[in-house]
Amino acid sequence: MTRTSATRGRVIVVGGGIGGLAAAIALAQQNVEVLLLEQAEQIGEIGAGIQLGANAFNALDALGAGEAARSRAVFTEALTLMDAVDAKEVVRVETGDAYRERFGNPYGVIHRADIHLSVYEAVQRNPLIQFRTSTQVRQLEQSERGVTVIDQHGNRYDADAVIGADGVKSAVRAALIGDEPTVTGHVVYRAVVDIENMPKDLQINSPVVWAGPRCHLVHYPLRGGKQYNLVVTFHSRQKEVWGVTDGSKEEVLSYFEGIHPLPHQMLDRPTSWRRWATADRDPVEQWSFGRATILGDSAHPMTQYLAQGACQALEDAVTLGAAIKETDGDFTEAFKLYEKARIPRTARVLWGAREMGRVYHAKGVERLVRNQLWVGRTREQFYDALQWLYGWHAEDCLKGAL
Repeated sequence: MTRTSATRGRVIVVGGGIGGLAAAIALAQQNVEVLLLEQAEQIGEIGAGIQLGANAFNALDALGAGEAARSRAVFTEALTLMDAVDAKEVVRVETGDAYRERFGNPYGVIHRADIHLSVYEAVQRNPLIQFRTSTQVRQLEQSERGVTVIDQHGNRYDADAVIGADGVKSAVRAALIGDEPTVTGHVVYRAVVDIENMPKDLQINSPVVWAGPRCHLVHYPLRGGKQYNLVVTFHSRQKEVWGVTDGSKEEVLSYFEGIHPLPHQMLDRPTSWRRWATADRDPVEQWSFGRATILGDSAHPMTQYLAQGACQALEDAVTLGAAIKETDGDFTEAFKLYEKARIPRTARVLWGAREMGRVYHAKGVERLVRNQLWVGRTREQFYDALQWLYGWHAEDCLKGAL
């Protein structure tokens, strides 16, 4: 990459997932040259569906990818929590016009490959961003003047700063902090089902959570309703190791005994499953060191119970760009400001996700308490309670950190 005097410098972004691509855009918007290093042979994404709250669409708009994401998303009518034992509704939060009016953006669901593509298209349009695939970063060296990352072949890449967006087992985080992720023991199975194979009585335009004892099931539409995303989660009986493998229907069925026939029928529909043994990390007080920082799952991997993993990575990227603008391209100071804004918020989301997992998987008396938690709560009361999460805006993302 040839550096020009007109730019604010050169930054290496490690990782070509949603967070890494978003970070590249945010940097380029501040006239920073970006070299994005991705270990896979091509830029892409695996997985099934994800949910995008109003905060995510706000971040996508700031990154110039909002309209593309909207064109591929399905906008939902509500967030619904059902009791998987007796098939009774526990709570329903509307996400239609009133939600949009309150939070300024919709609530949508989208295939992970489609949201990745929406951000990737914005990256491809920016001449300040270059890619190098099949490049796995192994080491990081840092001085007062710059950083060097070293790949699996010993190739060295120099820049003014580095951002690790390389996931739960981040090499950049390992170099900066050196801690290990915590395997939760919660296993997630994901699959996509064509609408022809989706039970008619479950073709609902809503992320529907069927909460059971130490397990739950989620489904919602994708790609214009032509497909449905199916996610099942359970507390594993065995010691898990973080990673992704092929799953088996037999294992899934063994964890969902005693579940009402209405949600249970979904478990027979997928023709193949992918199995995630999940991990998260306890929040840390510092993740920026000199000219290096991290974002997304590298910084704050979280369980899926608030559906905020990708949303928080998008917020990270926007905030990082705002911090670089605020500090006039001083990367060390920008990274300090960025983490000051992001660590408390992402910690709150991470802890909230853990607690929501407990709510979903309640059994016995805890289940009875859960089923009465929200009785009588009005729509506005729900929105008030969710303001902290969905009311995030790019224009004041540094508020409280300055």
